[in-house]
Amino acid sequence: MITQIPRRLALKFITFGSTLLGAKSQLEARGEADTTLQGIEPVGHWGTTHDRVWLGEEFWANPMENWRIVDGAAECQSTSGNRSVHLLTHQITNPQDSFQMSVNTRQVQTGKKEGGVAFRVGISSDLNEYRSNCFAPGGIVAGLVDNQLVLGGKRSKLKSEPDLQDVTLELMGKPAGEQYQLELTVKSAGTSLGSVKNLFRPQAILGNVALANNFNTADRKSDGSRYAFRDWKVGGDAFTVNENHKFGPILWSMYSLSDSRSDEGFVLKLSGLTGPLGKDDHQQLELHLKKQGEWQKAGDASLDTDAWVATFRIPNWDEKTETPYKLVYKEELKGGGESVSEWTGTIKANPTGRPLRMGALTCQNDYAFPYEPVNENIIKLDPDLLYFSGDQIYENHGGFGIIRDPAEPAILNYLRKFYQFGWSFREAMKDRPTLCIPDDHDVFQGNIWGEGGAQMQGIDQGASSKGGYREPVRMVNAVHLTCTSHHPEFYDPTTVKQDMSVYYGDMVYGDVSFAIIADRQWKSGPEHVDTGSGRADHVQDPDFDCSKLDKPGLVLLGERQEEFLKHWAEDWRGHSMKVLLSQTVFAGVATHHGGYNGYLKADLDCGGWPQTARQNAIEIIRKSKALHVNGDQHLTTMCQYGYEKQRDSNWSFCPPAIAVGYPRWWRPDEVDMPHQNRPKHDLPNTGEFTDGLGNLVYVYAVGNPEVASEKHRYDKAHQKGSGFGIVTIDTKAKTYTIDSFKFLIDPTDGKASNQFPGWPVTIQQAENQGENVIT
Repeated sequence: MITQIPRRLALKFITFGSTLLGAKSQLEARGEADTTLQGIEPVGHWGTTHDRVWLGEEFWANPMENWRIVDGAAECQSTSGNRSVHLLTHQITNPQDSFQMSVNTRQVQTGKKEGGVAFRVGISSDLNEYRSNCFAPGGIVAGLVDNQLVLGGKRSKLKSEPDLQDVTLELMGKPAGEQYQLELTVKSAGTSLGSVKNLFRPQAILGNVALANNFNTADRKSDGSRYAFRDWKVGGDAFTVNENHKFGPILWSMYSLSDSRSDEGFVLKLSGLTGPLGKDDHQQLELHLKKQGEWQKAGDASLDTDAWVATFRIPNWDEKTETPYKLVYKEELKGGGESVSEWTGTIKANPTGRPLRMGALTCQNDYAFPYEPVNENIIKLDPDLLYFSGDQIYENHGGFGIIRDPAEPAILNYLRKFYQFGWSFREAMKDRPTLCIPDDHDVFQGNIWGEGGAQMQGIDQGASSKGGYREPVRMVNAVHLTCTSHHPEFYDPTTVKQDMSVYYGDMVYGDVSFAIIADRQWKSGPEHVDTGSGRADHVQDPDFDCSKLDKPGLVLLGERQEEFLKHWAEDWRGHSMKVLLSQTVFAGVATHHGGYNGYLKADLDCGGWPQTARQNAIEIIRKSKALHVNGDQHLTTMCQYGYEKQRDSNWSFCPPAIAVGYPRWWRPDEVDMPHQNRPKHDLPNTGEFTDGLGNLVYVYAVGNPEVASEKHRYDKAHQKGSGFGIVTIDTKAKTYTIDSFKFLIDPTDGKASNQFPGWPVTIQQAENQGENVIT
């Protein structure tokens, strides 16, 4: 059993430095330590691993794209500073006991400035949780640079110059009265060249341990040396060891189950993702199903070598029976033999004849990684399926910037960030269908104005206010694969410009049809119009006439998706209720952006522009009587679209962001936007409005955030209006009940304060065509 450190105590334990609490005489009084390391075991198996990017299930590399296994060693590919490899399975949790580590290193490239090679210990975030610790700064450095030993704030010159082709670092730690002693020894070609000791607060050693390349060089400076590491060994009772912390080779799985309404019956599609493997690695996954108590192999699937995802498709699935599954990966080792890994989950039975519950999630900025309150609450509430509406990543995820081109390193850069998403929510996704669509930040853009897959022009002017895609199409297609390869068959998979893939279609599950669309892939770019401000997609002047922005020929969903939605709206086979899933709201339901006083009359980066194209979309979907569930806005809202008049069309639910980064507010009362018919609950900023673009919208509820002031990541996320949604679809009562939960709550304790003001909301199916009941 793993004992968690209480949060308040953990906060006291945090250290970003290496404070020296003792004097030389105190160290000498303890006597010389035994420099022979005993009871240490190797971690990982680099020596028998084929050359590849992914270092193995015990490790997290910072950043992944800067590391490779080369000739049996983990080799840093970058000369920039602070590249590191964290050990996931071992955390130092007990400063009342000792530990030991050793690693052999070899310099593979000499830099203009020697950045050094080292261990880091005591790497701890505000949570002191092993995943979040991987991205924390600081820790105690124990290493070698410029022929000097470095241990915290203490340096000691070596007896002689080491052979940098064969250096072994040995680190020992043990209690020393009320302090904790670390001793670093450096050996070269088997000979000790010196050692250094230092004393620290016991709390300073708590957290992750890591290997560091160029610890003495700034992150963005590219003038350091490169090292390769092999034979990392660790041991000691100061460590807590948890093999469940391994991440891979099968990182996670996602699946969908859909009534094909054909002779194929229900079709299961399931994807498994691995880390980026090498050309000599086995590149297939196996799927096994448990039937009548026995595991039976159901098939093999090859990994796509860009997205590193394998997809299984099984028609005529027995949707009435819950079925355990496992994915199996057999890693072929150098020199013979194999290592077999498994990932298990459950295919739920089709939830027919009862209300279906969907988790609605969007936008996860990694300052709040790993979002454990949301993940735990989702598992606790046990919805029938999950919907992630985009921004599974942001460009800042995991640090170290973004790589835009060429495609191959850009893909690795994306995958490393995307893996934080799966690392956070894989336990929730493995046991229920998951629909997951990409949005703008997933392809390294602030906004997408897709122009039907066109390549962005004038890319030196930024990637937020220009039409087209900034990234290489190979990278965009890899993003689409990682997110949607397990979705049901697409309505029309024909590629668009640049041979870019598409992913629109529907899933019929639990007597409900879920239409999945990309409301940005065909959207026109803002350079077609003039907003009169310094930014092409923002209208800042409150007196600007936004009708000028509605030019003929501008596109929102595109002809192909409109044709799909027309068909879907009239196709009622296998279901009796509908939900439309897309990235964003078809109205401008935000008055302030970025900062509390950041007023905008209109933002073209919403589904309310272009206005005529928006009207076309509303005309189509109102026939479906579908609830529209979306995301993107970082602001939870419950509103009803107006087509010809207020409240004559579909309702929209935008759930709160999992972790709000860029904040928005809807505060029309403060800017004197006229309204009528405020709901019966009489909450501020609600009622019938004409948004800044001229669209009719009835705002029933909004979850405006506070201005962030908290330091702890989860308190900050809660304060900024983060959380998640639950949509319950009752096909017998013909109702949708929508919950909008805050970040740091227990949704099972019945407190009204768990939800944003105005929720929960229950609407009738017919209200999505304007037959209104709710007031």
